[in-house]
Amino acid sequence: MSAPPLRPAPATTGPAAPDRTGANGGEPRRRRGRPAELADFGAGRGEPYVRLLAGQDIASSLSLRGADGTSHRLDAGSWVRPAGEADLTVLDRATGPLLDVGCGPGRMLHAAGARSIPALGIDVMPHAVERARTAGGLALQRSVFDRLPLEGRWRSVLLLDGNIGIGGEPAALLRRCAELVAEGGQVLVEVDADADLAVVGHCTLVDDGGRESSPFPWARVGWAVVAALASDAGLVVVEHWDAAGRHFVRAVRSARRSLVRETRSAIAATASSTAQMTASAMP
Repeated sequence: MSAPPLRPAPATTGPAAPDRTGANGGEPRRRRGRPAELADFGAGRGEPYVRLLAGQDIASSLSLRGADGTSHRLDAGSWVRPAGEADLTVLDRATGPLLDVGCGPGRMLHAAGARSIPALGIDVMPHAVERARTAGGLALQRSVFDRLPLEGRWRSVLLLDGNIGIGGEPAALLRRCAELVAEGGQVLVEVDADADLAVVGHCTLVDDGGRESSPFPWARVGWAVVAALASDAGLVVVEHWDAAGRHFVRAVRSARRSLVRETRSAIAATASSTAQMTASAMP
């Protein structure tokens, strides 16, 4: 099953986001394939997500605003509260070691620890990592596309709270997650309730006070679309469930699909090399 194309939203323009320094205060760390002027999720300008993490607007709700003016309400309050009923259904299916991509303040890390599931969180936002660590979680300030510990050996990777939208490239994100999990490992993804939703573009994050972030790339996809994208990434969706109004899928890394994909890549590379040698040998 081939993945359907994601429907792009119109690009948005705005002031350039402030530079984000690397972990050691050096050059700004650039995410692979993203323009320098785009911010991280909810950062830059009004920084509503940073304010939420800092506890300044804990009661404030947040909304994703698309370039076309559409708005999608987010249950941001749940990110800073303990893991809820729906979260625990994900952990019911998880095994360790577990990697929480875009871990935020670390509620899933804390819940995994309570179940003795070894877990690591990663997030590009320093405020999120600091808060996760303060709550007792193990977390690193990293992008999922950075070099990570235990690559190819994670048993579970989480993409919750809409994090399938990271970078606005869910296909690339799922391919990366497939690289991170061990053979037979799983990627647990929260998806949109609309099974066929496939929207990608530049969004801003807005709070109740009207504070707005700089533009950042994001995507929203439903479970049927994720199933197709996962298949292309060498993952097989084996379960779809809903809990407390939220929807999730569980995708397992298939050894056979991975082998087929690698074989196809090798064949294509060989064909390209052969064509180049043939062309160079011609008078």
